[in-house]
Amino acid sequence: MDGGSSRGGNSADVILPNYKLGKTLGIGSFGKVKIAEHALTGHKVAIKILNRRKIKNMEMEEKVRREIKILRLFMHPHIIRLYEVIETHTDIYVVMEYVKSGELFDYIVEKGRLQEDEARRFFQQIISGVEYCHRNMVVHRDLKPENLLLDSKCNVKIADFGLSNIMRDGHFLKTSCGSPNYAAPEVISGKLYAGPEVDVWSCGVILYALLCGTLPFDDENIPNLFKKIKGGIYTLPSHLSSSARNLIPRMLVVDPMKRMTIREIREHPWFQARLPRYLAVPPPDTMQQAKKIDEEILQEVVKMGFEKNQLVESLHNRIQNEATVAYYLLLDNRFRVASGYLGSEFQESMECGFTRVGTSDIPASAVSPPTSAVSPRMFGYMDPQGVGLRPHFPSERKWALGLQSRAHPREIMMEVLKALQELNVSWKKIGHYNMKCRWMPGFYRGYSDESDIIGNDDVAASASYVVKFEVQLYKTREEKYLLDLQRVSGPQLLFLDLCAAFLAQLRVL
Repeated sequence: MDGGSSRGGNSADVILPNYKLGKTLGIGSFGKVKIAEHALTGHKVAIKILNRRKIKNMEMEEKVRREIKILRLFMHPHIIRLYEVIETHTDIYVVMEYVKSGELFDYIVEKGRLQEDEARRFFQQIISGVEYCHRNMVVHRDLKPENLLLDSKCNVKIADFGLSNIMRDGHFLKTSCGSPNYAAPEVISGKLYAGPEVDVWSCGVILYALLCGTLPFDDENIPNLFKKIKGGIYTLPSHLSSSARNLIPRMLVVDPMKRMTIREIREHPWFQARLPRYLAVPPPDTMQQAKKIDEEILQEVVKMGFEKNQLVESLHNRIQNEATVAYYLLLDNRFRVASGYLGSEFQESMECGFTRVGTSDIPASAVSPPTSAVSPRMFGYMDPQGVGLRPHFPSERKWALGLQSRAHPREIMMEVLKALQELNVSWKKIGHYNMKCRWMPGFYRGYSDESDIIGNDDVAASASYVVKFEVQLYKTREEKYLLDLQRVSGPQLLFLDLCAAFLAQLRVL
């Protein structure tokens, strides 16, 4: 049987009966990438079709196999997902997450230098993904904006783990495709290196590019470029904040032994500012993730005709088959708005260019189980320092209100919308379980599709008594749902009045 990269679509359709192949997205040294639809779930995927003969001719077989094995284990919201690998005697079909919004590189080229809040959001996501790799004993070694993809909500997906070498033109620094601008001094000097510190250097260059719109080390003459990198010769623009000016030079240290570590980056005040809850907690290891099974998704896959016990065993042992591929595709595409490491999904509801003033940093100790399914336990607290998460770096004070329930999430959100309507709160839905809201005493506009709910405002909304907040439903470890109201702006006392009224209105969950 011949592979798809040998004769085209027909033979690939036979080899991939569970996928409906679409257009070609790109062509590389060893094959091509096609968009496809998973037949059972209807979700889109990207399929890399790698030609075995070309891989063998370039002596890359062992490398391909090792790197595919690594990616199979990875489950992180900011790392591209690998779902399935199908092999024939002519080709290797690698089924991966489809990300449609292009590269971070193009985003920077289009926008120029980014505001620090937007750059920080990207950087926090990148560091979280890199930290996950290092915890699993994997070093990327080719981090650059071209290998950082953006999904439809402008969230980063780290891509091309070694497969960058497969789909590109061979070895790093030996062709035009290998970019030396992001390479650490020890790499271009040909010295031995342990690994993690190489990624830290690249992250420093990426952060500089995000904040400045240019590269710290750049020269058309390669020997001059290498000289600059080895000497750590670059300039910091004056527009950078003092905190950013402190962070970048500690990452771009020529001596790898003195270079900042990922842990130190995480503890830096610039990184800690406005850090989302799901990125503030350490990522779980792959064994922990394999043990956690979502019952709702499990039942959906069983309804497709798969045997439950066999599916559970396959998931625990990280075995790839039709059932587990369907499970992970459903899991990754469901809601996309829950709380990251608190549940199976992650918060993908933030719109590109919108910066949260605060995040829902709810300490686990503050969350008490409800007395019953219809009588949620309420708590209110003032969190001046992100309790339990970042005690060393004070952040803006913020109030939050949390409600817990075991009810179905859609049922909870229906009750929330009814309560908001009763209180004359206007809202804009930005995810299935996430809304931006605005409340003015005596003012009502109801549901709105206008972009000015939070952001560009009319005259009325600029008044000092306007309260802007977000409503977000999270999934907790205990398979319960936590409803959080987060103040974005406006008087705190008015916000508390609103919370009290909301609680009274939300009679039953």
